[in-house]
Amino acid sequence: MQDKGKDLKNPVLRKLPSIEKLLESFQLKDYIENFSRQTVTNVAREVVGSLREKILKSSERIHSGKVEMTETKIIEEIRNNLNQRRSLSLRPVINGTGVILHTNLGRAPSSSETLEHIKKIGESYCNLEFDLISGKRGERTSYLEKLICELTNSEGALVVNNNAAAVLLVLTGLAKGKEVLVSRGELIQIGGGFKIPEIMAQSNAILKEVGTTNKTSLSDYQKAITKNTSLILKVHKSNFRMDGFVGEVSLEELVALGKKHKIPVFYDLGSGALLLSEDFGLAHEPTPMEGLKAKTDLVSFSGDKLLGGPQSGIILGKKKYIDLLRKHPLYRALRVDKLVIAGLEKVILAYLKKEGSGKISVWQMISTKIEDLRERAQKIENSLKEKGIKSFVKESKSTVGGGSLPGETLPTIVISFDTEVSPQIQAERFRNLSIPIIGRIENNKFVLDLRTIFHHQDEILIQSIKNIFSS
Repeated sequence: MQDKGKDLKNPVLRKLPSIEKLLESFQLKDYIENFSRQTVTNVAREVVGSLREKILKSSERIHSGKVEMTETKIIEEIRNNLNQRRSLSLRPVINGTGVILHTNLGRAPSSSETLEHIKKIGESYCNLEFDLISGKRGERTSYLEKLICELTNSEGALVVNNNAAAVLLVLTGLAKGKEVLVSRGELIQIGGGFKIPEIMAQSNAILKEVGTTNKTSLSDYQKAITKNTSLILKVHKSNFRMDGFVGEVSLEELVALGKKHKIPVFYDLGSGALLLSEDFGLAHEPTPMEGLKAKTDLVSFSGDKLLGGPQSGIILGKKKYIDLLRKHPLYRALRVDKLVIAGLEKVILAYLKKEGSGKISVWQMISTKIEDLRERAQKIENSLKEKGIKSFVKESKSTVGGGSLPGETLPTIVISFDTEVSPQIQAERFRNLSIPIIGRIENNKFVLDLRTIFHHQDEILIQSIKNIFSS
């Protein structure tokens, strides 16, 4: 609590402007409209309070005039504080990094058609858990799960809020207090610190490692089976590759072993490609359908990676296990909301209609031809020349990202600029635009990769570049 007596005795403290006076300044008018008067008031109090403490603790600096406390400086500090807050709020950005599934930038973007369906559901009431035929309570994901089953030819399906949740639910529902066999070479970590051993600990399943980091054989699994073994887990190495003296057990072999000992097999696939990646010039990425064809009991994958939908986790497999997981108390905590359901419905329907490569943004980017990118780059370069801005267009490589197809690249076109400004400063200036543009530094040059920039963003891109290099 402030000591007002000290404020009255200290001539420097008496010069501090009141909060009300600061809020009346025209420099904070737009901030009050954008953030609310309450938020700006709180920030003003923080800034003035911090300055007050500095003054009280630094009498020498007061007399030497080193404490900046003019009203203009205080308002500038308030604005800086609020601008930092604004940068933390969700905002649309232009992804010029060349990473298609950029986890830090929200992974898979949604199509306008998908967003329109989400908007229709979100702005009104909907039949989330209401059966329109019987007039009674219904199941929230019944239609979506039927669509998924039709697409993948699975007995059952369950949708939760991400693939980590899917793994947690399966381990908790089928292996709590019991052993789960996992190859040491598959004890992976993905972005954000998600580690298979840690998620297993949360589920209270008992991790039993088999084989070695680089080689695991079928006999390693066989020897590890005990009366307390309740699950065999195979994890797809979706975000790294191992080469050299390596070996792993196929899904088919594990399924046969599981059937022999009446132990279910769970395949944590992760990436969830529903189209054949080799059709787009990439290495083969395992699909959920392959896991089901191998008669795996359960398969899980992400909805916002190569599937191209909103964040979610999808579990496919034998109906008896899906039904068991649906009844588990943890499922209610992990289930998805109406907006995710609406988005996923549109995405799955696009695949069912054989429109995935044309309507799913991720696959649109993957399938874009380098000739089309070069044509766009030429138009951008010509437009910049009119303003005297010299740019360079060259070929480079994009990546899929998002824990999918590690090491695989796609040919792309990047744009860089003839300037003495360092690439780091360029990157900062592009990030500070009203619509931030995120690029990458390659060979000590700041570049923008056109593969991950939507065609309709080209005009915004051109104007932003002109604003930066013309000023």
